[in-house]
Amino acid sequence: MIEELSKVIKETALKIGFDACGITKAEYLNEDAAYLFTWLNAEMNGSMSFMKNNFEKRVDPQKLVPGCKSVVVVLLNYFPDQIQNSDLPKIAKYAYSSTDYHYVIKEKLRLLEAEINRYLGEQAADNAYQHLFVDSAPVLERRWAQKAGLGWIGKNKQLIGEGLGSFCFIGTLMLNVEMDYNVPLRDKCGNCTKCIDACPTNALVNGKLDARKCISYLTIEAKEDIPAEYSDKLSGYVVGCDICADVCPWNKKWAIPHNHSELKPIDEIFEWKKSDWDNLTLSQYKRIFKNSAINRVGYKKLKRNLEMFNNPPI
Repeated sequence: MIEELSKVIKETALKIGFDACGITKAEYLNEDAAYLFTWLNAEMNGSMSFMKNNFEKRVDPQKLVPGCKSVVVVLLNYFPDQIQNSDLPKIAKYAYSSTDYHYVIKEKLRLLEAEINRYLGEQAADNAYQHLFVDSAPVLERRWAQKAGLGWIGKNKQLIGEGLGSFCFIGTLMLNVEMDYNVPLRDKCGNCTKCIDACPTNALVNGKLDARKCISYLTIEAKEDIPAEYSDKLSGYVVGCDICADVCPWNKKWAIPHNHSELKPIDEIFEWKKSDWDNLTLSQYKRIFKNSAINRVGYKKLKRNLEMFNNPPI
């Protein structure tokens, strides 16, 4: 029964449109707790103060979702079939879509949960607690994906999905039933350091990602101004960064364009000239990016980043 249920869940996830699905046991993450404790103490989270909240919930799913026994993990490929012109302000590929990926994955997870409930009834999950997550809760999604046999965490701290690469969104569904669990994959990065070597700001140090130096953090999350020492190292990015992923040999081998119509790109990202970005108004910003992940950056910060793109330090 457990084996059959697990098989059905994975098959259903693929039918709904996910590109991969795995299942792992909900248990305390000892190694991640130690890593997170050290990382936070070194203040590598920068101004992301929320990372210090809910520590126990991040490393213990049963504290986050009481009664949780299994974590269902899904991946959704977002690698695009078209890349921006190299002389334009760069947008990380995850933000190309006209619809914020959070909405896309949550809707698919709801469909998956509905199918699970058809087999198990409402007892499969406790609706008194949030149990469906997409990059917006104290959930170590990459670790759960690794434990669920979907890939491994590379030296750039991204999940490298087996057969997919790292250009994938991750969603999790925590259930109150035991299942047949996948076997975690071994690390396949070996001695490769291409991601570490390619980072312009040296954000990948001693096996950790120092968010304070990361271009994605600097252009999106940072509450403070971009430090002068990094302002000439943004490599043309104004929203996020793909440098460490683009150089990964596994992405060169596995990354192929997605076929998800829900992730239709924003036309302006490819059609605009540099002058269009320069003259971006607040009303344009709200109209064009209102439903996209770019909207999370905010107009003021995006304009600041564009100004730095136009006037890099000498």
